[in-house]
Amino acid sequence: MSGSLFVVTAPSGAGKTSLVRALLECTDDLQLSISHTTRSPRDCETDGVDYHYVDEARFHAMAENSEFLEYARVFGNYYGTSETWVKDRLKQDIDILLEIDWQGAEQVRRLMPEAIGIFILPPSLQALEERLRKRGTDSEETIVQRLSEAQQEMSHYGEADYLIFNDDFDRALEELRAVILASRVETEAQSPRHADAIRLLLS
Repeated sequence: MSGSLFVVTAPSGAGKTSLVRALLECTDDLQLSISHTTRSPRDCETDGVDYHYVDEARFHAMAENSEFLEYARVFGNYYGTSETWVKDRLKQDIDILLEIDWQGAEQVRRLMPEAIGIFILPPSLQALEERLRKRGTDSEETIVQRLSEAQQEMSHYGEADYLIFNDDFDRALEELRAVILASRVETEAQSPRHADAIRLLLS
């Protein structure tokens, strides 16, 4: 595989989705893996764009057939990443971004230790709560549940290769993009991509 796999993790409300969308707009040859989920779509979401929405029976059948690179149950709903889709794109030298929770990131690291982990943290718990309330998509019960689990989720930040604080969106985006661009010029990545040129230079 010649493409790189980036795993972006953050607690709900840390701004992960907004950062990823902005990153995709300003970075070539980078694709977001669209997860399968049993969660119902929100009003602003589209099937096949935000998620692949499936019922639990279909999701469990896919899991039993080992179709997922990772999957987890989060806040009562299942989320999973298609292993075939990810590996096919990596073989085509396309960098792939996974936007998943820490449980999924842990599974990916076991199966693909070369994956590059990026953890995004909010500047404070107060800011996290404000962002959850501002987006207006969750019930009060869901917000309370997300906040109660946020610290436990954030305690896994040390398992990632890179840590980004989203206290300033533009700076966080710049740091996130820097991780992607730096990985592309690592010797291990560049050598196979430019093997012919290197061979001519050394012959």
